Amino acid sequence: MIELVLMNQEQYEAFRDQSAADYAAEKVLAGTWDATDAQRLAQESFAKYLPQGKDTPGAYIYHIVEVASEQIIGYIWLHISDAPAGKQAFLYDILIYEAHQGKGYGQATMQALDQVAKQEGAVKIGLHVFGHNLKALHVYEKAGYQITDYQMSKTLTP
Repeated sequence: MIELVLMNQEQYEAFRDQSAADYAAEKVLAGTWDATDAQRLAQESFAKYLPQGKDTPGAYIYHIVEVASEQIIGYIWLHISDAPAGKQAFLYDILIYEAHQGKGYGQATMQALDQVAKQEGAVKIGLHVFGHNLKALHVYEKAGYQITDYQMSKTLTP
């Protein structure tokens, strides 16, 4: 069983650094950003979406904690905001640390995420998944998420 525990400032700073680095790497892998600019662009994204850090209104940044061992096994970043069709949640980031993957923690975390979103009044949760991340796509589909859009690109050779 897992529990979502809000991060303190020191934990948030470590999360921000790791999440930004991972995001930059994913954008490079997806061919969206050049490696030389990726870290700067990722930091700019964090400044835009978390202008007040962990205290940004609507931001919920948690450690994922395995209850029995009290061990941190990952993190999750959710944002909830008002929308015309009711409060909407958006999953910006989730990571189950590699040593804990394949043990059902992803599904348990997605269920805990549903509960947090419902408690905050959200009627829907959205997310983005990179096309090359088939493992994450499987977790999301298994948790009941459906594809709502496709964004595609083609690299042109000279």
